[in-house]
Amino acid sequence: MAKIIAPHGGELVNCYLDSSLLDAAKNEAQELPSWDLTERQLCDIELILNGGFSPLTGFMGEDDYQAVCKDLKLTDGSVWPIPITLDVSEEFAEKVSKGNGVTLRDPEGVVIAILDIDSKWLADKKLEAEQIFGTTDELHPAVDYLINRSNPVYLGGKLRGVEAPGHYDYKSLRDTPAELRAKFKAKGWTKVVAFQTRNPMHRAHQELTFRAAKNLEANLLIHPVVGMTKPGDIDHYSRVRCYEHLLEEYPEQTTALSLLPLAMRMGGPREAVWHAIIRKNYGCTHFIVGRDHAGPGKDSNGNDFYGPYDAQELLQKYQDEIGIKMMPFEMMVYVEERAEYAPISQVKESETMLNISGTEFRRRLNEGLDIPKWFSYDKVVEELRKTKPARHKQGFAVFFTGLSGSGKSTIANALMIKLLEAGGRATTLLDGDLVRKHLSSELTFSKEHRDINITRIGYVASEIVKNRGIAICAPIAPYTSTRRRVREMISNYGGFVEVYVATPLEECERRDRKGLYALARKGIIKEFTGISDPYEEPTNAEIVIDTTQYTVEEEVQKILLKLESMGYLK
Repeated sequence: MAKIIAPHGGELVNCYLDSSLLDAAKNEAQELPSWDLTERQLCDIELILNGGFSPLTGFMGEDDYQAVCKDLKLTDGSVWPIPITLDVSEEFAEKVSKGNGVTLRDPEGVVIAILDIDSKWLADKKLEAEQIFGTTDELHPAVDYLINRSNPVYLGGKLRGVEAPGHYDYKSLRDTPAELRAKFKAKGWTKVVAFQTRNPMHRAHQELTFRAAKNLEANLLIHPVVGMTKPGDIDHYSRVRCYEHLLEEYPEQTTALSLLPLAMRMGGPREAVWHAIIRKNYGCTHFIVGRDHAGPGKDSNGNDFYGPYDAQELLQKYQDEIGIKMMPFEMMVYVEERAEYAPISQVKESETMLNISGTEFRRRLNEGLDIPKWFSYDKVVEELRKTKPARHKQGFAVFFTGLSGSGKSTIANALMIKLLEAGGRATTLLDGDLVRKHLSSELTFSKEHRDINITRIGYVASEIVKNRGIAICAPIAPYTSTRRRVREMISNYGGFVEVYVATPLEECERRDRKGLYALARKGIIKEFTGISDPYEEPTNAEIVIDTTQYTVEEEVQKILLKLESMGYLK
């Protein structure tokens, strides 16, 4: 492991082994316990190994983790706001201990690094969520990930890098910190302002970044995240094509585009500090922070998770220690009388402000409506229409959930027939019993296996939706967190409509032709939903149906009318 002294100050950590040590390390890796890295871990390890997370030299040990959670600093006093930990299952953790090594592999089995363990502990996920994100509300995507998806045991230790994670896309834009610093030096760029984004950029963003660079007399780095972002965001392939079109609108030789393989946490103020540190490592001198930087939206009570300027205030507190200057920027709006953009505070009362929110922009895309030329560039809109066509051209999933015997399968079958009658899109029914027979026959009815079964259904449905088809899913799906995961999985590619078949338990028991409820009451069938295992009722389903009140035909019409009102049918 070496340190590289680079332009703009600061040391970059390089965790990759010297070529003379690689063969021995690869042989050692074959003898060690092996852990397959998750998508988030793969993003994290890439930035640890290449210096993007300098001064980290590996996944955090417990002491650094505790210090970061409490004080936004490592034990050596360096500012660091986000825990970077390797979470593993309890089963795997039992195989390893302090002083051991672990081979870390990508999903294809390629050895990425060896972790020399110096710390192992059971994490308090609720406390971590409260300390880092200021909430335990699972509508926060990082809190949901932490509590419902991450593994319970953390391993810490230094990394010995064997091979960089592979990427086949946009290789010319995937610079390491050392490579980007070298490019800046070769171009003579001594003052560089970075812009963070996980969304497509429109005219307001172009105007904001251009003004920031102009005011600083600096060069501009557009540095979008192409790792994990917020569920439901536009995929990075589409976004990068949009960024490349946008580059045509900047002065030549003053702006660069480079991609950042970061797994965002949407952590608001702490995330802004983290982003600034990363940009310092990439050779930037300034960092643009706007309103509600890296905010995840609203909580369960309809309130924003973070204040609009919390991120600016926290970064301002730490910017001198980090060694990068914050460039605060307020919202840009289009002033009709001037035919130009201006900061919102500089608009006179007599002038007409025009602005389209992200929600309104998505609505217009979904409904195939006009996007004003003052809002975005034609080439950007064309790219986004390819990725996000009008809703009646998108695939979508209708996801039924409810107790056994509630009528899910009956309604789902009737809905499928009506959609097949209408034609236009391939329609597939993923019935709970049939999926159990053909895809999940080896699974039991334990909570873990139920989650696996529903996740499989969600994955198959997402592939159908991705290819503009209709997926009708009819499992019991008793757990809120699993249903939320499936919603996110499918919503990345098209529509998701949850139908809660809220037939009362008593009626489900009365209808039970197989006698399953009776066997569950006697304790013969274990872990039976509604009797010995809970059913967590949906609170945000798009449609709620009580089959004791309506006929199957009426219920199907209710669903069809809802799909039509949402724009999925035309």
